Amino acid sequence: MATATPKLALRPFLPEDTPLLAEIFRESILELTGEDYSEAQQEAWIERADDLGDLSHRLGNQLTLIATFDGSPVAFASLAGNTKIDMLYVHPAAAGQGAAALLIDALEKLAGARGAEKLTVDASDTARGFFEKRGYTAQQRNSVSVGDEWLANTTLSRTLAAKPEATKPS
Repeated sequence: MATATPKLALRPFLPEDTPLLAEIFRESILELTGEDYSEAQQEAWIERADDLGDLSHRLGNQLTLIATFDGSPVAFASLAGNTKIDMLYVHPAAAGQGAAALLIDALEKLAGARGAEKLTVDASDTARGFFEKRGYTAQQRNSVSVGDEWLANTTLSRTLAAKPEATKPS
């Protein structure tokens, strides 16, 4: 008997998702960023997910979407205001499966529908190539103090497609 292929879907963030999203955050950093950041930098970065109340507040105050495989969360992304992608984290087991693209496609559409003309993101060195393949261009390099460590990232931006003008019948 044939089995169904798991399907990616999106849903909004709920406060009770926070512990699982903190785990996705941690695992993503630990397993996917080792070539770009030292162990000390990774540990400092991961500590940002230790306070679940702060993380829940941050995600709840932004437009946060969760990508799921067969109902199980595997990735999340958030939009701060209408113009900045704040967070994008994919569980290593789901990396390369399209979850990040699905999330960013949705955030780009929602930002455009809310009137944004361009989006920016402060992308980690690990995520920079993903955004560049999507048409984002580097604007500047940054050094961010996290705990006792400094982490580099790059601010990238992308102009969103203009909404088509409504045509009036002749």
